[in-house]
Parts: sequence; C-alpha cells; structure tokens
Amino acid sequence: MKYTLKHFVAYVLPYGILFIAIYSILPYPSSNLPYLTYLHVTVIWWIIIFSFLALFFLSNKYFLDERNKKNLLVINLYLFWMVICILRGAFVAELYWDWKGLVNNSMALLLPITVYSTTNKVVVQSILSKYIKYGLPLFMILMLLIRTDSFGFFLMPISFLLLFLPALSFKQRLILLFFTAIVFGADLGARSNVIKFGFPFFILLIYYFKEKLSVKFLEGIRILLIIAPFVFLTLAVTGVFNVFNVGEYLGEFQATGMDDEGDRNKINVTADTRTFLYVEVLQSAINNDYIFFGRTPARGNDSDNFGPLAYEFTGRDERLENEVGILNVFTWTGVLGIILYLLIFYRASFLAINRSKNIYAKMLGLFVAFRWLYSWVEDVNNFSLNYFILWVLIGLCFSHSFRMMNNNEVTIWIRGVFDNRYLNYEKYREKEDNGK
Repeated sequence: MKYTLKHFVAYVLPYGILFIAIYSILPYPSSNLPYLTYLHVTVIWWIIIFSFLALFFLSNKYFLDERNKKNLLVINLYLFWMVICILRGAFVAELYWDWKGLVNNSMALLLPITVYSTTNKVVVQSILSKYIKYGLPLFMILMLLIRTDSFGFFLMPISFLLLFLPALSFKQRLILLFFTAIVFGADLGARSNVIKFGFPFFILLIYYFKEKLSVKFLEGIRILLIIAPFVFLTLAVTGVFNVFNVGEYLGEFQATGMDDEGDRNKINVTADTRTFLYVEVLQSAINNDYIFFGRTPARGNDSDNFGPLAYEFTGRDERLENEVGILNVFTWTGVLGIILYLLIFYRASFLAINRSKNIYAKMLGLFVAFRWLYSWVEDVNNFSLNYFILWVLIGLCFSHSFRMMNNNEVTIWIRGVFDNRYLNYEKYREKEDNGK
C-alpha cells in the first residue's frame, strides 16, 4: 500500500488531543509536586501548537465535507476578521510581553480552523477514540501531580460525551460516570467545571421526553439561551438584577475547594467574581476608544485590580486575558468580533436542532447554545482542551453527515469511540459513501 500525505495526517491528527490535554493542566501543578511546571517550556509548546494548527489546516483539503461549505461561511468571516486583528496586533505590539501575548492569543483565536475537518464525523470519532484509549489512563497518573480544581480541564471531552449516554453500553456509561464523579467529588469549589459537567444531565431529559417535545419547543429554548446574555446584561446595567450577585438574593453557600494559593479551604461559591471584570473591560474600551474593532490580541484591558501586578512585568496596568471568554473577544476583536462570534453559535445550534434527523444532534445544538451563554460567564478562549472541544462540538453541528444520521446510526458512531470494531465499521461506511 502506498502511503500518502493524507494517510500521515489521518494517522497523526487524532493524537493531537493528548498534547492539548497535557498542555491544559501544566499551569496547575499540585503544591506538593510542582515538577509539572518544568514541562512548560514556552518555545517547545509553541512549536507543538503551531504544528497542530498546521495539521488541521492541511487536513481541510482531505476531510472537509463539501456539503458544509455554504454553512461554513460564518467560520470563514470570523477567521478572516481574526487574521486582520492579529496583523493589526503586529503593528500595535511594542514590548516583549506584547509579542508573547500576541502569539499566545493568536493560537487561541485560530482554533476555529479545526471546525472544517471536524465536520467529518470519522475524524471526530478518531480524535475522541484516541482520547479515551490513551488520555483517560494518562489522567490516572497525572491526577496525582495536579490540583484537584484542574481535573475537569483534562477531562473536558467527558462533558460532551455525556450527551450520548443513552446510546452507550453499560460498561461505557460506567466509564463516563466514573470520571464525571471524579470531577464533582474532587472540587465542588471549581464552579465552572461543575456547571459544564452538570448541564448535560439536564439536556439528557430531552432524550427521555423526545416523543413529547417538538422541534419548535427545542428551538424556543435555543433562542432563549442565545438572547439570555443580552437580557441579563441589560438588567445588570439598569440596576434591576445582577445575575452574578446571586449571593445577595440566595445567601452565601460554601463548599470545600482549592483557593488561589492551591490550598483546600471553604469557598463561597455564590461570590460575585465577574461584575468588576465587566466594569473594567467596558471602561477600558471607552477610555481607549477600541469599542468597535478591539485592541488586538497583543493588548489587554486596563485594570485597577490586576494592573499593579502586571505593571511589575510589563510597565502597563493591563490584564491581557480575563476569565470571561466574551470579554476577551470584545477586548481583542471589538463589537464586530462579538457579532461574528454570535453568528457562529447561532448558525451551528440552528442547524443541529432544525436540520437534523437524530435527537443527539438536537441535544448537541442546545449544548452549543448553552456554551454561547456560558462564554459570558467563563469559557476562557485560550489554547486549551476546553476551547478545542467547543470547536469540535460546533464542527459536528455543521456536519451534514452527522446531522443526517438516524438514532441507530449515531449509536454505532459513538460506540466506535470506545470500541475499535465500531470505529473500523464507520471508516468502512465512510469509504462506501465516498465511493458512490
């Protein structure tokens, strides 16, 4: 058999998820075992990450489902604007820290390039299969070296796979539930991970009531999730209701978890840790006049709270990255970037719910709409497994082949993630479909 570049890309590409998983937890070593930080060599990881992005860029030629090209116009527009912002950043950057920030942020902003190949359901299946086969055993070792509040960062694909629980065998369900229990049990103070792993269980209710729920009803929920951030923002600005300050309405609720120093303490999980970020980011944009087009990925927002610490390194009172994903999109790419970002989530979730033949695609569409809402709370857009999996989800929503499968075909597809017999069968079917 003659091996080609396509064979090489198809073989190597799925293993990239393992490197992303490791990279995602390197900044969170256990206080007793800080040795993991020695692996965080910036230049080496830049080479690995750029190689990963280059492989996906190259793979588009081989694995992009041509039937999706029209729907992917929103991805094209978004990436075009990201490239413009990155080029602008090259003219804005002045200091070493500007250039380093520009490189790091550019890698995250270019992650949507993975969507083209992940419209191919066999590619997604292969990626997830490598993660289950090698990533989960690796986690059982790494969990001894990292903070408990970072467990969910490595296990993020599990939150996505939970949507397919009804299609899995008893053993496969146990695997997913076991690792989900680890995330919940390790650190309830890690609010974001608890929410991301918990929300799929609410969406699963749709599966069990699928005969009674119409597409129109699911579309209504989707629209509510899409517009909810604008409603909450309006209520907060007008002083009517601040969704981040739920402690004022419900009282303080504490759970044991990791604090900022890496020690286990009681943490107030209803504390408002977001309102001041919105105030700083919006005020910075107004003061520096970059509301519509952003400050580029080379710069951050002026910050009274974090600025003094940043000043010691950069000489500026700026914070390059915030915990809230949408604030980063706004700071780096402006209102125009937010509009394009919204269009991606809107179109992907619309197709999954309204143009699909299986219930799993519809549930996936709601999960993507939820992730749009949650980007106003967290979902940091950095180069991490969390952000990569988000774009895999969006790729599947755009995937014509995934959306056109019936429920039984999805069962075969998802079981292929855990069992090579199903995986090989799916690859055989793909060849048959391409040969027609």
